[in-house]
Amino acid sequence: MSHIAILGATGRAGSRIATELLGRGHTVTGIARNIAQAEARPGLAFKQADATQVDSLAPALRGHDAVISATRFAGGSDAATVIAAARQAGVPRLLVVGGAGSLEVAPGQALVDTPQFPEAYKPEALAGRVFLEALQAEQDLDWTFLSPSALFAPGERTGKFRLGGDRLLTAADGKSWISMEDYAIALADEFEKPAHSHQRFTVGY
Repeated sequence: MSHIAILGATGRAGSRIATELLGRGHTVTGIARNIAQAEARPGLAFKQADATQVDSLAPALRGHDAVISATRFAGGSDAATVIAAARQAGVPRLLVVGGAGSLEVAPGQALVDTPQFPEAYKPEALAGRVFLEALQAEQDLDWTFLSPSALFAPGERTGKFRLGGDRLLTAADGKSWISMEDYAIALADEFEKPAHSHQRFTVGY
């Protein structure tokens, strides 16, 4: 049994990751700026901290085996803050809920740079790419960045999916998608049996 802190544990992806980890017998600490509405469960507790401030975040992370960042990139925690807080707290591993925008659709071309990429999602996708690039320059902390497929939404937990590298995965029908429930399985698997240390990888159907 491991102790895992999740930034954004009350969000759509973070809450499903918490549920998956709890089901595997781990204990989870949800870190949030406002925990008034957060609902504790057996194995799940909440700590109040500002994930954008190292001095606030580091004490909340202390004593955990890993931290999972499931917050938004645009306007949320930046890589430097999360890395510094993890280091200060002595947390050895960082797993990040990434975005699909930085995945390649052709050699040297990211999804976010294609003409059809929705303008509304660009700020988040570009901020996610900056976060990934900061991680790729990080030598000490053991990090992993898991990008979902293009469509990332609540759905069914099937346990049937594919893993990939830096290339966007698409199904036989051309659709690129993954449920948040199956994404949570892939992230929990990576935590329990690390296979992508200092790497980005992706999951999709």
